[in-house]
Amino acid sequence: MNEPSTDSVLAEIRAIAQAELDHTGPIQETDELIADLGIDSLGAIVLAVGLENHFRVHLQEQAAGTLVTVGDLVRLVQQRCREAART
Repeated sequence: MNEPSTDSVLAEIRAIAQAELDHTGPIQETDELIADLGIDSLGAIVLAVGLENHFRVHLQEQAAGTLVTVGDLVRLVQQRCREAART
């Protein structure tokens, strides 16, 4: 899979957050996953699995500790897509 655009990853994050996490507000790259979106550990798993399924990548658990903002998550998905394209 080619690297998805920032907009396409954001759109998928928004769709998952709305459908699975009942988040109704706007979501921007600068939003913090915990402080602004209120995503707890279960919500993080739901979000990660949804992104993994949609983009056909694996988001490693150890990377989760480095994610603070939505933008961090977007960049991780893009990185994993680049890595998957090389294999």
